Amino acid sequence: MTLAFLAPYLVVFLAFVALPAVYGIWISLHDWDFTLPSRPWVGGQNYADLFDPESVQYEQFWNGMKNTGLFTLFSVPLLIVLPLALALLLNLKFPGRTFFRAVFFAPYVLGVAVIGIMWRYLLDGNFGIVNRILGTNIQWTTSQPWTWIGLVGVTVWWTMGFNAVIYMAGLASIPTDQYEAAALDGAGPWKRFLHVTLPGLRPVLIFVLVTTVLASANMFGQSYTITQGGPAESTRTAIMVITDLGFSQSRAGQAAAESYILAFFLIVVSIAQFWATRDRSAGRERREARAAERRYRERLAAEDEEGRR
Repeated sequence: MTLAFLAPYLVVFLAFVALPAVYGIWISLHDWDFTLPSRPWVGGQNYADLFDPESVQYEQFWNGMKNTGLFTLFSVPLLIVLPLALALLLNLKFPGRTFFRAVFFAPYVLGVAVIGIMWRYLLDGNFGIVNRILGTNIQWTTSQPWTWIGLVGVTVWWTMGFNAVIYMAGLASIPTDQYEAAALDGAGPWKRFLHVTLPGLRPVLIFVLVTTVLASANMFGQSYTITQGGPAESTRTAIMVITDLGFSQSRAGQAAAESYILAFFLIVVSIAQFWATRDRSAGRERREARAAERRYRERLAAEDEEGRR
């Protein structure tokens, strides 16, 4: 019965995930060109070229990886903190709360192509509305550091509502009696946030952190539609390099090798995040348990002292 229930999922998983992944490894071991009938075996040469400074792909790929790392470094902290602040505000009871929740989530419904084309015109240095509102002449799409500021800002505006919704779901799962108990103990809003809200949101925070890092590391559409990877390939991410190599240049073998190197880095980062957050959480739980045990012993000692008196 269980196998019959899982069979459709397993078929889809094998057809669209497992088999393409294995086939991609096979492609990465060949000099694979879609336009040529001959696809000779090269073994690990495609991977070795990515670590050879003399190879053609070395500079392009690692420049893309650097740009991917910069975008992730700039965007992830904002996409962790700002949605949390927004969720805390939208979790309060006030008239029109449902409307504002829908307004902040609405941009995420739009596709990346729509977002990119729209903001490309809004950020245009010559006739864009953003410059008119600010009264400036900033070249948001053709000069640094404004291109990174624009890309990060657009991404935060686009996806902030999604993370905020996840946070709000986590806030709804925190029992209200914990806040009431903390208030009775004299804890103010900040202490209630530190000692009740954050511990209660710990699983949600880990989920948002991991998924946001993975999404930022796979950024493609914003850079492709807004800056076209410029200026001077300074916003050309690893996914853009892989896509151009595989589809525009028909060098699927090298593109597949690059995609697996990128996937390896993402797996390592995800595992490191998981272990770091788990170890920190376990340490905090041990400290809290020791503190509770110490308070219990102090209370017993005080009661024993009063009994003797």
